[in-house]
Amino acid sequence: MPRPRVSTRQGTIVGVEVEHGLPQPLEQFLGIPYALSTGGERRFSPPVPVSPVKVFDASHYGQRCPSGSRDATPEGEDCLNLNIFRPKIRDESRKLPVLVYLHGGAFNFGAGNARQIPHLVAWSAEPMIGISFNYRVGAFGFLPSTFMEEEGLLNIGLKDQALLFEWVQQNIAAFGGDPDNVTIMGSSAGAHSVGHHLLHDTHKAPPFKRVILESGAATARAVYAPSNPLHEQQFHEFLQNLNIPSLHTSEILPALRSKTFLEIKAASGAIFEKYNPSVRWPFQPVIDGPGGMIPIAPIAAWKAGSFHRIPILTGFNANEGSIFVPATASKSQEFTGFFRTLLPSLPKDDLVLLNEVYPDPLMGKDEKYKETRRGLGAQFMRLEQAYGHFAYVAPVLQTALFVSSSSPSVSNSASKVEERKETPPVYLYEFALPTNSSLLAYHGSHAPFITHNPEIARLSPTVNQISNVMHAYWASFILTGDPNAVKGKFGDRVVWPRFSADKEDNMVVFGEGNTEFIGRGDKGDVVKVTSDEEVRKECEYWMERTELFEI
Repeated sequence: MPRPRVSTRQGTIVGVEVEHGLPQPLEQFLGIPYALSTGGERRFSPPVPVSPVKVFDASHYGQRCPSGSRDATPEGEDCLNLNIFRPKIRDESRKLPVLVYLHGGAFNFGAGNARQIPHLVAWSAEPMIGISFNYRVGAFGFLPSTFMEEEGLLNIGLKDQALLFEWVQQNIAAFGGDPDNVTIMGSSAGAHSVGHHLLHDTHKAPPFKRVILESGAATARAVYAPSNPLHEQQFHEFLQNLNIPSLHTSEILPALRSKTFLEIKAASGAIFEKYNPSVRWPFQPVIDGPGGMIPIAPIAAWKAGSFHRIPILTGFNANEGSIFVPATASKSQEFTGFFRTLLPSLPKDDLVLLNEVYPDPLMGKDEKYKETRRGLGAQFMRLEQAYGHFAYVAPVLQTALFVSSSSPSVSNSASKVEERKETPPVYLYEFALPTNSSLLAYHGSHAPFITHNPEIARLSPTVNQISNVMHAYWASFILTGDPNAVKGKFGDRVVWPRFSADKEDNMVVFGEGNTEFIGRGDKGDVVKVTSDEEVRKECEYWMERTELFEI
């Protein structure tokens, strides 16, 4: 069988056909490099575009970037590569919409092949092209400190992503894709990344037309300056772990680059593990100043109106915090201590108020956070809700609120900013289906529903229908910018309303009341339209204090 071949600026890319387990055959091109190897003198440096080759065999995934992930894919520093999936049967005269997926993993883990993008493409009612890729994570991609700031080497992983977007603009037409119809989609850290790109280089048109942010945003968690004491402490401990003594500044980078990637990986993982229990994760994006990827605090950019006005689909899961907080937390002091450690910039009076916003279930005044499940501490539900709101839900709502209330963009021929006669549409969702009896609708549990993974479809007819409609909404948004426009086999699905803060019914909820995963058998709702009023009220505490976590 002849293999698919595509001629690009980079050379001839030779892929393979795949059909097993998919509703239609795809052509896939795997492990295509978009930058040179990041080892040696290029370690910790911005990515360098790849040199052309005559023929590239794209039949296997390339190396993934070093991280703590347990994955069978080989890893190494020649890891900046991408994967392209397109329908085998297509109208070659038509340029197809393009999806670019940014993986999550706390900026410390993950790889492009972690999500089933082939399934998302193959199940789409209309043809599209899907792309996944790797970017540097952990200390390799994010090593904030005053030293690295002085070296101009901050937010390297975000710069990898930006170079990938350039590669797509220059090459995707050769694969049948439309470079003017690109959607970027991220989950968790991938969504935080999408949020940063949404606020970046707003004086010119972005290399994407619309965005999807799942459980993430530019204001998620904390975005500090590189000189923040926590970053300085973690950088010092990272050097100590590598047995790099106090050196003259001119000697630090050569010493770091002299280590093997396995030594760097081990040190990066050790520092992550030390701080993971308190969720004060190391190796994160930081505010890098004028000309950088995050030139000012994200909340300041939102308030200044400095963001790309394009269609957005965004949302959160009902139990975002459950996989991150201690399941055995039983005393109110543990709740307060968790946030005192995580957010030292939170004033004492605000900590007192936090205990009123999320009342102690042991006090008997409010049943909302009462924990009755066996094996879980009395403070677990209270703690996971508060952390989930802080880290994910409130930032998602901020994105929806700022974009939906923004004034339309104006035409600017010099920067080719698209003129919009109306505020760009925003579509907000909540994923509420509990897929684990302890963690419930936990962070990331929505992902296989969107890509229509086979293990989800086999569980029950109702769960399969939830996956059907979620995939249909996402695919329609990728294709058109409207989750309702492409009907396909599920054209009778509920109309997803545009989000507006002053509308009563302004979002959708998936899977509420379904308990089939956790053995109770209730079917619940596939999807229903509701209001964000209750969750927005719960998140006001965090949205009013974002500036405290961006210093």
